[in-house]
Amino acid sequence: MLLKLISCNVFQREASWCIARSPHVIDSDYTELGEHARSAGLRELIQSRIDATEASGKAYDAILLLFGLCGNATVGLQARRTRLVIPRAHDCCTILLGSRAKFTEHFGTAPSTPFSSAGYLERGNYFLRTSDGDNTGVQIGDAYKALVEKYGEEDAKYIWAEMNPDHGDSKAVFIDLPQTSHLGYAAQFQAKAAAAGKQAVQLEGNIRLIENLMQGEWDPKEYLIVPPAAVIEGVYDWDEVIRAKKT
Repeated sequence: MLLKLISCNVFQREASWCIARSPHVIDSDYTELGEHARSAGLRELIQSRIDATEASGKAYDAILLLFGLCGNATVGLQARRTRLVIPRAHDCCTILLGSRAKFTEHFGTAPSTPFSSAGYLERGNYFLRTSDGDNTGVQIGDAYKALVEKYGEEDAKYIWAEMNPDHGDSKAVFIDLPQTSHLGYAAQFQAKAAAAGKQAVQLEGNIRLIENLMQGEWDPKEYLIVPPAAVIEGVYDWDEVIRAKKT
């Protein structure tokens, strides 16, 4: 197959590793990590890359989107003539861990736990994944955004606090993938965590969601295949996450 990859560059090393091992021809295009600061802007950027791909004259079999919901940045995306394929993930934490089950295991009771990876330290010099517009906050993801949209800001705060009580946890998680562990970013993270008074926790990541995306092994339980002209719609649960909606 001839495939187009549009990805955040937080995954650039991992994606390159997988592209080199894929039997398919894959053209890659990366967005800057800092684009996540504005979900609407990131959505416009990704859509422009999709549009440019279809205008390129190449007959791609599919356009691969290596993003999660990312603050609703991928909601509403569509291609006119080409399939889109995207992991069923709220954000890059699930992708780095390799499955929604691993995300639930490690973050299910505390989804706001800050995390990092080699890509965050390398591409943005980020110590931790933080919330939009707040360098000290924690990215709480799309579940909270959905509550705000449904109930309003004040009620959403109350509901979120009841669902996710603050136990004073000072953990900071580094997701270390075997393919990039030789870079030494885990040690850098531990030093930064200690300086910030946080307990560094290291989890082993898994490249399988990235690799299967590049291999063309798109299990519908783990990837959403969006038909041409349909749009991506958020579900905001822990299982389906996203679905395709006909326009």
